[in-house]
Amino acid sequence: MMSLDEFLAEWNNDSDYVHVQTSGSTGAPKPMLVEKRRMLNSARITCDFLGLREGDTALLCMSLDYIAGKMMVVRSLERRLQLITVAPSGHPLADLSPQLSVLSFAAMVPMQVYNALQVPAECERLKQIRHLIIGGGAIDDALAAALKSFPHHVWSTYGMTETLSHIALRRLNGAEASDYYTPFPSVKVSLNDESCLVIDAPLVCSERLVTNDIAELSEGRFRILGRKDNVICSGGIKIQTEQVERQLRPYLSQPFLITKRPDEKFGEVVVLLTEGPVDEARAVCKRILPKYFQPKAYLHVDKIPLTETGKPARKQAEDLAKQR
Repeated sequence: MMSLDEFLAEWNNDSDYVHVQTSGSTGAPKPMLVEKRRMLNSARITCDFLGLREGDTALLCMSLDYIAGKMMVVRSLERRLQLITVAPSGHPLADLSPQLSVLSFAAMVPMQVYNALQVPAECERLKQIRHLIIGGGAIDDALAAALKSFPHHVWSTYGMTETLSHIALRRLNGAEASDYYTPFPSVKVSLNDESCLVIDAPLVCSERLVTNDIAELSEGRFRILGRKDNVICSGGIKIQTEQVERQLRPYLSQPFLITKRPDEKFGEVVVLLTEGPVDEARAVCKRILPKYFQPKAYLHVDKIPLTETGKPARKQAEDLAKQR
């Protein structure tokens, strides 16, 4: 894992580029070179949008191997924020000293936020963060509901390595809470013929980026429905993996994942992987899901496959479904 000193040495060297790697949620992580000037542009855009000022405190609690961690450092350098670092873990707020418990800005993944909510002292620190941005994975309804009454700004981010972290935010709490992301002023979005989001963000990305995210537009904002490569075509019916997972999440207590495998009759069929009892998952699916959404196979696994950044490892899950 890259250290802060190692990243700062790379940032301050003579090269115009920084090495990053993608998260690997849909395949093997890929190395990339990104321009430092575009990273600075991204940092300014976020700091301006959130109103961050010199001397504000920012928490670095994510790995510097990935763009999210690197961008927290770049934002602190660009805006002269007071950067507080803790080792990446599931409980980043656990060991903060009392005088640093009130933070101006922090970025976390959903798992870190969920864990903090379970510990009263950490939950109180979480509530005091002036701007909390959450990215790197889906925010389910239960987590969103737990954050809805927070007194300060809580945001869900949309972005990827190629856009140098996020290019749009949506509020999760307060009167401005919404299912739709608002792009930054310098960003334009559209849909292609397959209803996938197209991003035009010239300050951070040299080319228009066609994503695999199926989206819906409304007055310049957008809502993500799922990924094109997570569509299961079963017997002529298109099933969005994320939609099935959203329907099941309130009813399954153990970690699970929806995936697929080839089928001679249907082309593809839905498969559910679960860390819990298969019979329980099957009963819930039959009760909750429409018939054409119901899995054709239920597989117990010791551990749901995840990437290093905590996202579902979809390709690995599909491979598991094919082998069993």
